[in-house]
Amino acid sequence: MFEPIFDPQVWARVPFWFWGVVMVWFGSCVGSFLNVCIYRMPLGMSVVSPPSHCPHCKYSIPWFLNIPLLTWLVLRGKCKNCGAPIAPRYFLVELLTAVMFLGCWLRYGHESAGLAVIYAMFIAGLIAATFIDFEHYIIPDEITIGGMAAGVVVSTLFPKLHGESLITGGLMQSVIGLAAGAALIYAILRAGKFFFGKQRFALPPNSKIVFTETSLHLPDREIPYEDIFYRTSDAVVVQAQTVELIDRGYQNVRVRLALLSRELEIGDEKVDPDSCLHMEAVTSELVLPREAMGLGDVKFMAAIGAFLGWQATLFSLMVSSMIGAAVGITLVAFGKRELSSKLPYGPYIAMAAVIWVFAGKWIMLHYFPSPLPQ
Repeated sequence: MFEPIFDPQVWARVPFWFWGVVMVWFGSCVGSFLNVCIYRMPLGMSVVSPPSHCPHCKYSIPWFLNIPLLTWLVLRGKCKNCGAPIAPRYFLVELLTAVMFLGCWLRYGHESAGLAVIYAMFIAGLIAATFIDFEHYIIPDEITIGGMAAGVVVSTLFPKLHGESLITGGLMQSVIGLAAGAALIYAILRAGKFFFGKQRFALPPNSKIVFTETSLHLPDREIPYEDIFYRTSDAVVVQAQTVELIDRGYQNVRVRLALLSRELEIGDEKVDPDSCLHMEAVTSELVLPREAMGLGDVKFMAAIGAFLGWQATLFSLMVSSMIGAAVGITLVAFGKRELSSKLPYGPYIAMAAVIWVFAGKWIMLHYFPSPLPQ
């Protein structure tokens, strides 16, 4: 259905380099929109209204001050109206998107303009997901579920995306990729929850831990609640010798706090967490929640499978695990993270998917040649 739009003879009437310039410009414009998505989506804000404005002084940015790449450089990363700094991330996202769009054109432009454009827009979604996940540890449903739907639709209308010539073939490959990506990561999620869902900390005998409004205080450190609770099922569990509230105390009870689901259990008694502003417990062991990955990663891999097929999901899982392990070990070695710290996994899946787009099939054929005759 897209074939008339991307007819090679039509596109060849204009020099190849010209379309490369267009892709850079188009990519920077898409990157500018991605910045809006990265800022607003996690906050539940519309990406359309209100128009672009300074988050500090609410100054509505006119079109001539909203030119991708150039505006940030000319204004030296500051708001024209109030002088507040504009994060370098805005320039980086626009530049990265422009470079990725150009890369897709150089890689696929001679083969198919349609493939180049589709892969470029797909990578744009990966860029938005990566920056949101790094900052907020979530990947919005607009990107994941929306990506699944878009992958199926695009694969059906442009079956060449999966090396197919018929609409039914493109649809089938997309659905199989979607299902394979979701099933694969969900299986890992459940296995990780079973084997690694809880992390026990042995404390010195008669250690006092304090639950405040914002954090958990251990004898040797303070842990903000946002570093502990990510999902409604996450809970801190303590078998305490004594528990002291402001107005009462307990002895030899089990304490369970699930902050996001608003649950606090002290022995057989259920207490409203909002009414318990300060709690002290004496214990020798603490259990904190831990997740291998979240449902957002499941949906994210499903969206990737819908666009790239089941082979890409296997490749992305394998390569992302290697990238994640390398990054995690490096951060721990340089003291930037503790071994038990949470790292977003979505960005590594995205990086692996980008590698697949540009060189995945070549890597698979080079390192895993088919044993069957061609």
